[in-house]
Amino acid sequence: MNTETTARPLPATIPEYLAQLRQALAGADPAMIQDALYDAEEYLRAEMAAQPGRGESEVIADVAGSYGAPEEVADIYRETEVTVSRALRPPVPPKRRSWLGRFFGVAADPRTYGALFYLLVALATGSFYFSWVVTGTAMSLGLLILIIGVPLLVLFLGSVRVLSLVEGRIVEVLLGVRMPRRPTYMGHHEGWMARIGAMFSDARTWTTMLYFLLMLPLGIFYSVLFTTLVSLSLGLMLSPLGVFFDHALEINVWSWNLVSDAPWALPLVCAVGVVMLFATLHLARAMGHVHGLMAKHLLVRTD
Repeated sequence: MNTETTARPLPATIPEYLAQLRQALAGADPAMIQDALYDAEEYLRAEMAAQPGRGESEVIADVAGSYGAPEEVADIYRETEVTVSRALRPPVPPKRRSWLGRFFGVAADPRTYGALFYLLVALATGSFYFSWVVTGTAMSLGLLILIIGVPLLVLFLGSVRVLSLVEGRIVEVLLGVRMPRRPTYMGHHEGWMARIGAMFSDARTWTTMLYFLLMLPLGIFYSVLFTTLVSLSLGLMLSPLGVFFDHALEINVWSWNLVSDAPWALPLVCAVGVVMLFATLHLARAMGHVHGLMAKHLLVRTD
């Protein structure tokens, strides 16, 4: 550790500690920063609760030796992030020099199938998220005139934050985009009113709801597009099998029934289906990556 970092005085309060930790983590992945801030605040608040009557500066000075100064904690998280990323990363497919190898090599990338699966089931997840937000918002606002309306609204916003973490885990596992593994810290020391106010003032509460609303039209688009492409590709690939059905199967292109009128064209149609299937895999991987970036932008706190 350099002299400048060592000579830097310890923060006197927990907010100052978190501010220095955020500054030390500048440039790191926002999801990792959120996890680090949550862990640090949870640990410091627990130490404060275990040592009643002592000031924040005293507690921070005591735990600096075990937990570490903000710069030390930032270094540990950066190193741990690299280690965990390497451990969780799926096997990297061998690099292929030719364009033909790169085109067909998409089938060896596990992220391809994760992205394709995510996009195919996006209609189901998107329908659930959309229904949850619309129903929850309508019920909460409609009952605000009654006493039960306020706690119902708070419960609904809390459920949105929980679903945000769930969606983040799905995105990270299937799309390979780093997402938070901890929520935004909501300490019990702040009191109910402060915690409720924090949920309303946190922009991520509203961007998460926007994300869930967008998931329905996006899910419809993803599911229809890739169901059509995969079905069409497999249908073209399996077209030569039509000759074994004694012409009971028709594969029509314009006015031709290829099985009976042009069986010589079936291998060409099969080749087109193969190319279309691999092009679909490339498209799925690319769209999955773009969707993951959108989810990161809307679900991860970056202030």
